[in-house]
Formats: sequence, C-alpha cells, structure tokens
Amino acid sequence: MSMTRTLGMAVIALTVLAMPATGGAQTAAPAPAVSAGGGAVSFGADGGEYTSTGIALRGRAEVVQGQNRLRADTIDGTISSGDLTRVEASGNVYFVTPAQTIRGDRAVYTFATDEVVVTGDVILTQGQNVLTGGRLVYNTRTESARMEGGAGSNGGRIRGVFHPERSGN
Repeated sequence: MSMTRTLGMAVIALTVLAMPATGGAQTAAPAPAVSAGGGAVSFGADGGEYTSTGIALRGRAEVVQGQNRLRADTIDGTISSGDLTRVEASGNVYFVTPAQTIRGDRAVYTFATDEVVVTGDVILTQGQNVLTGGRLVYNTRTESARMEGGAGSNGGRIRGVFHPERSGN
C-alpha cells in the first residue's frame, strides 16, 4: 500500500473520529484499514494522530486484524514503508481472539512475527480455563501461548486452573 494511500486513509479515519456525535449517542463508523503482514488492519479511538512513521490512538483505542482485536486505553503504531509493522498498547489491555481472551497492563504486537507479548498481571482465559502470570507470548498464526512468571502476588510463579472436557463415558 502506498504512503499516499495510507496517509489518506489515516486522515479520513482521524476526521471521522473527531466528528461530534449526533443526537447525544455516538455511532461507530467503520474505520479505514491499513496494511500489515497478515492482512488489513482497521482501527478506532476517541482521538488520534498520524505521522509518516506512526499513529497514536487515545481513549477506547482498538486495532482489529481478521478476528483478532487489541483494545487498550492507548495504542501507538509504527509505520514503515507505508505498512503498519508494530503496535504498542498500554492501560487496560485486552487481546481477544475467537477462542481466548488475554488481559494485561501492556502489549506489543509485532506483525512480522505474528507475536503479541502481554506483560503485567497477565490473565489468559479459554472457556473456563484460566492461566495467570507476568508475561505471555501469543502467536496469532499458530494460536500457541507461552506464559512466564513475574513479580507479583504469585511470587514469580504462573498459576492455572484447567477444566477437562467431559466425555460421554
């Protein structure tokens, strides 16, 4: 995607985001998409800024690629050669896939490696299963996760509760 097209899409997105809501209720217009390694990325926020090297989203910020959604108080994205290459999220971070929800204090999503690294009191849920720790590396392509301990209430250990699937026996 060319830089001119990316710039144009970002300007449209920021214009839509800056428009006042009508009738006291804010309606969500679909945000334009930018390109990343795994396909189109759409975004939205209460406010934002665009430069030739990045985008900054503030207030109810979210970035969506396919069925994966990253939400946080703030999201900063890095643009290289007209493509979004990396996003950093902070404050009330949620990374949601069709099968898992990951919550933490901070996240870095690198599109080239398909990895999301979530840190700070991380909670991974899948159905009734729950895993907690200090740092989680999630691969969006393979849907695999690796949890590490960290400083906190668990004394540097990971913790989990898993519920086995019931069989017909």
